[in-house]
Amino acid sequence: MTNDIIASMVTSIRNANLKKLKTVRIPVTNMSKNIAKILFKEGFIDNFIEEKENNKNVLFLNSKFRGKKKKSYITTLRRISKPGSRIYSNHKEIPKILGGMGIVIISTSRGIMTDREARQQKLGGELSCCIW
Repeated sequence: MTNDIIASMVTSIRNANLKKLKTVRIPVTNMSKNIAKILFKEGFIDNFIEEKENNKNVLFLNSKFRGKKKKSYITTLRRISKPGSRIYSNHKEIPKILGGMGIVIISTSRGIMTDREARQQKLGGELSCCIW
């Protein structure tokens, strides 16, 4: 298991989307739960469930697909800030993904939130990942 929880979560979701798997299994942390809540709220996943498996909590994300070809709602999922290279931004410099069509997930002093919420609350923070 890696020390970078966000990167392993992003990679698991990306690999599941490439294989068109309905369910993704991720170890539970506060960060992974908050990111799953944002993905659900923004409509990128159907739902998420936390269950206990072999005395460890696991998060099951159900991917969202459209059409007969099972095209995923998540086109691209990318890690921005890495453990060796943290990237921070104030509320004025938060990047807009695809002109506002995608989202950036930001870790702020008031918790994990999307780029739109951070701009409204005039908060900056660490840019965790971007999704479109």
